[in-house]
Amino acid sequence: MTVTATSVGQSDQLEPPIVPASRGARLVRFVPAIAAALSGVLLYVSFPPRTLWWLALPAFAVFGWVLRGRSWKAGLGLGYLFGLGFLLPLLVWTGVEVGPGPWIALVVIEAIFVALVGAGVAAVSRLPAWPLWAAAVWIAGEAARARVPFRGFPWGKIAFGQADGVFLPLAAVGGTPVLGFAVVLCGFGLYEVVRLALEARGTRTVRRSAAAVALLSVAVPVVAAVAARPLVSDEAEDGTATVAVIQGNVPRLGLEFNAQRRAVLDHHARETERLAAEVRAGKVPRPDFVLWPENSSDIDPFANPDAAAVIDQAAKAIGAPISVGGVVERDGKLFNEQILWDPSKGAVDTYDKRQIQPFGEYLPLRSLLGAINEDWTTMVRQDFSRGSKPGVFDMNGTKVGLATCYEAAFDWAVRDNVTHGAQLISVPSNNATFDRSEMTYQQLAMSRVRAVEHSRTVTVPVTSGVSAIIMPDGTITQKTGMFVADSLVQKVPLRSSETPATRLGILPEIALVLVAVGGLGWAVAAGVRGRRAGGV
Repeated sequence: MTVTATSVGQSDQLEPPIVPASRGARLVRFVPAIAAALSGVLLYVSFPPRTLWWLALPAFAVFGWVLRGRSWKAGLGLGYLFGLGFLLPLLVWTGVEVGPGPWIALVVIEAIFVALVGAGVAAVSRLPAWPLWAAAVWIAGEAARARVPFRGFPWGKIAFGQADGVFLPLAAVGGTPVLGFAVVLCGFGLYEVVRLALEARGTRTVRRSAAAVALLSVAVPVVAAVAARPLVSDEAEDGTATVAVIQGNVPRLGLEFNAQRRAVLDHHARETERLAAEVRAGKVPRPDFVLWPENSSDIDPFANPDAAAVIDQAAKAIGAPISVGGVVERDGKLFNEQILWDPSKGAVDTYDKRQIQPFGEYLPLRSLLGAINEDWTTMVRQDFSRGSKPGVFDMNGTKVGLATCYEAAFDWAVRDNVTHGAQLISVPSNNATFDRSEMTYQQLAMSRVRAVEHSRTVTVPVTSGVSAIIMPDGTITQKTGMFVADSLVQKVPLRSSETPATRLGILPEIALVLVAVGGLGWAVAAGVRGRRAGGV
């Protein structure tokens, strides 16, 4: 066959012309990534100190839209962007005094867990009733993040952003896992309702079973939260106690706090003695016991008689036992310790912090970090040791459970005190190294959730603020400002009954993790069957 020039020209005209993609078309490809990051930021905005708890729902709705129907690899990347959008602003306080390096390193590592959750949600998003499986996958991710690496970092649990929300009573049902699950389920369900509504509008048909599941995903968490409200009560079961919370303040902000230890001790003793003068003048009632914050005496009173004398003088002035936060060296080991100081007997009991903070109270991988940069090891010159026993002080007949600062983020650390008889929970903290950041408000919200979870009054004595008294229903009745010396005195209810969350302990979390595993297993099996069918 002879090919003529004319035939070649005609053949060329039959081929579709190559048209370069428009800029708008190229940008569309980045919409899911942008939406993932922005929905993470939206989730951050739902957290304290803002009271916009409800923004968590559209945040997860958008996250669901981004992930549904995608491959697990795409879910991995989109989940990582969501994690960065959420955790970068949430944890910015970790770099207040030490610079951006540790903050960014922490976020980069923690966002990996969110990335894995994104991959899991994408995998189960093709299953029937996918919001249920997807919400369970999120809680499984939180469970992992609360345990590894270095014994975990549960900061940013969804439950901790819900202290002002309608879902809060669910904390009393199954703790932070059930509360967080309800929020995430409702968010994913919200997206599914919108998706099915748009689909029905286009096809003019309604898939009733799918629509029913979507509506239940939104309605059941709300109804369950309303039904759980009777579990939330601030009625006294074991009488009342008058508690005093002391905030002595620090002379200067920042990491120099540890170089001004005697001044901090003197400030707390002085504020206690000022309160004692008000008691004698009849301006405030005499407290049954007094709570000082973590690090209120970084001078070891067992090794320094002058520090012991200052504490003893304050206890005698107020005429009540004091829980003192001290740094104590014993047998060559360093402990972050709460010391029960009796006005007539001196130190009578101690509690050593069990969940100590990596890179703050001990340095993991010290030799490796030292080999990379010797200056890094100077941040924590000597590692703190962990305590081994729960802390419940008998303070004038009241059982006071102690969860020191970082421990309040861990479910087991707070629950352990309640199961050992605590009628009231105290969360002594030192936030002076974090300046005026959002950290103190995030931690305060945790304590509010713990109050409802275990139906206990929670006190939060802090060196520099915000100190507070929280009722068993999560309501803050008194609080201080930041970086001021102040005291709070109040008669509070004592309770000994256990909520379902206290009794069940870790079981709700285990159940939700098993749901997540079941959903992922189903998704994998369905994918294998689909590939085999395609091969045939």
